[in-house]
Amino acid sequence: MSDMAAQGPALQEWDEEVISGRFAGRTIIVTGAGSGIGRATASRIAREGGRVIAVDMSAEGLAAFAAEHGDADVVTVEANITDAAAIARIVEAAGERIDGLANVAGIMDRMQPVHEVEDALWEKVFAVNVTGSFLLMKAVIPGMLERGAGSIVNVASEAGLRGSAAGTAYTASKHAVVGMTKSSAYLYALSGLRINAVAPGAVATGIEAPFASEFAAPRIQRGMAAIPSIAQASQLAASISFLLSDDATNLNGVILPSDGGWSAA
Repeated sequence: MSDMAAQGPALQEWDEEVISGRFAGRTIIVTGAGSGIGRATASRIAREGGRVIAVDMSAEGLAAFAAEHGDADVVTVEANITDAAAIARIVEAAGERIDGLANVAGIMDRMQPVHEVEDALWEKVFAVNVTGSFLLMKAVIPGMLERGAGSIVNVASEAGLRGSAAGTAYTASKHAVVGMTKSSAYLYALSGLRINAVAPGAVATGIEAPFASEFAAPRIQRGMAAIPSIAQASQLAASISFLLSDDATNLNGVILPSDGGWSAA
């Protein structure tokens, strides 16, 4: 989810500890790498020795990311993940071996209930949050099946676990991400693949989440009142990189709430 209001919960404090060489020799695709959680995840993997295929629609964001990691093995791809031709370019840039995929790219809705959601917004939210992740999974899984190994982490949301965290379009899209993750984890479990998801709560990412509905705002804000704190993007990157790594060897089909305890409320 996006930033909460300035009067809301405080930003968590923590010190990131890079695990040297954890992704050495591995190629990981990270979408949404130009900003926020995606950028933090791509950075973590690059600093831990991985070859990162950094994907985003923002050329400026990708250039800034690459400049910050000049000594790392980073390949940037400006692409719209909802476009089949762009998916092919991403896979081509990655090369023959793709060890991991972090589907981070996503957009919010306008915190609206069904009767106020515009058709175009519904379609856009599903295209980015669900179809984009689906297309990349579909593109990389055949190669993983051939090798008998691979790790995929999708970014769901607290809105994929409950109905009180966002508008209907975003909530439905993240429930779809949860379903896609669980189904895939089950179906590929005997093939050496691990497919998991993280469910962020409030994260300081800068993604806008306007309350465009007077009808829904009081109800959603009531649900948000239980948010204990706001996480840094690097904290979500820690959760995602853990699930991508061999340290999560026995985790498959897990929807990991990385929310400071919001889901326990």
